[in-house]
Amino acid sequence: MIRYRHSSCTFFTSLLLTIFWLFSQYGLAEIYQANTGNYRSLLDGLAPGDTLRLDAGDYQMGLPIEGLNGAEETPIIISGPDDGPPAVFWARECCNTVSINNSSYVEIRNLEINRQGLPAEAVVDAVKAEGTSQWAHHITLENLRIYNYGNHQQAVGISTKCPAWNWVIRRNAIYGAGTGMYLGNDDGRDPFVNSVIENNLIVDSIGYNLEIKHQNDRPSVKDMPRSGTTVIRHNTFSKQNKGALGDNARPNLLVGHWPPSGDGSADTYQIYGNFFYENPTGEALFQGEGNIALYNNLFVNSSGPAIHIQRQYDSPRMIRVFNNTVVANGNGIRVSGGDPIYDQKVVANAVFAQTPIVAYDTTDNITDAYEAAGDYLADPYSELGQMDLYPQKGSLVGSFIDREAFEDSYWDWDIDFNGDEQYPEPGVFRGAYAGEGANPGWRPQLEIKP
Repeated sequence: MIRYRHSSCTFFTSLLLTIFWLFSQYGLAEIYQANTGNYRSLLDGLAPGDTLRLDAGDYQMGLPIEGLNGAEETPIIISGPDDGPPAVFWARECCNTVSINNSSYVEIRNLEINRQGLPAEAVVDAVKAEGTSQWAHHITLENLRIYNYGNHQQAVGISTKCPAWNWVIRRNAIYGAGTGMYLGNDDGRDPFVNSVIENNLIVDSIGYNLEIKHQNDRPSVKDMPRSGTTVIRHNTFSKQNKGALGDNARPNLLVGHWPPSGDGSADTYQIYGNFFYENPTGEALFQGEGNIALYNNLFVNSSGPAIHIQRQYDSPRMIRVFNNTVVANGNGIRVSGGDPIYDQKVVANAVFAQTPIVAYDTTDNITDAYEAAGDYLADPYSELGQMDLYPQKGSLVGSFIDREAFEDSYWDWDIDFNGDEQYPEPGVFRGAYAGEGANPGWRPQLEIKP
């Protein structure tokens, strides 16, 4: 009996402690309904689990996220309306419109951010993790609409200038910015790592749609991952209009190298399921160095090259370019300057270009001239919405390629551009689709990929 009573007491004590912990974590969380007049007074008091719901309206005083720290299970959420008229944050000359400093586990959703009305000389960013910050981690940016930050190439839609990790940048649309997203610092400091960038639309940037900067030695910042993967998937990138020319011309997407040695040197970019469209500036749709897996993407450039993997600040290292469909009036896939210690493989792509593939290690690709793409693909030259890069029957099949080595290495390696599993015959189709005939999926347009 004594044991039983002691056990019961211990059990109920533990239960009470658990209830108290749950209450402390969840029970005190608040939902605040805010408007243009009181939202700034509510910001600083937000605690883990709190939600700040913003009414529709015109917000003129910016959104400073200063020292707000949620928790893994209880993030701080700041959100405009889910539908209907938006909460619009108007840019100011003094400051970046959404400014993030020393904050973590914060989710920012459903806002319009607009620079309209500022003088041309005012260069501010829409969303920026500031360079004065020591870090910004576990930040989610979702369903933001960013307009008119295109007065200068250095005006950016989403920017980080401090060590940043475990970000999710999802379903945002950035129209006509100087640079769509600029993540990291131009001198290799302040890395952006271990994050997911997915289902965004970035169009008509003057410079890059997206650039992730090269990285020096990984800094010793508390809780910063020492290794990881950055995933760029299911985005739409277009530089059809407005791109700078000459020395200011830029690719749609550029990823720089990881640290040359030590922590982070084995990190990988996994880039898949994206639609890259047009870059008439002479630059490629994609450029990268370091460790890259580039797969199941569509590339269309009627006036220039598609994929250039080459040295910018360091050599390409581990490179896997597989199952991409490329239609380019220039170079299709070019891999040069690779570090001989590593493999740079180009496998199972469908490339229709003036110079389809220039690479040392190529296997089981199907290539032809740019003008011949219509012999293989349903409708490669039409306007967006009608354009269809799905294979004609029997045009892009070959012998089985054993790709089991990909299974443990790359996310969704066996899922094609449409999201279909590459079964029952994975490794038979070349290019980004695992099928032929009638396209059952999305025909690319300048919209957020469904």
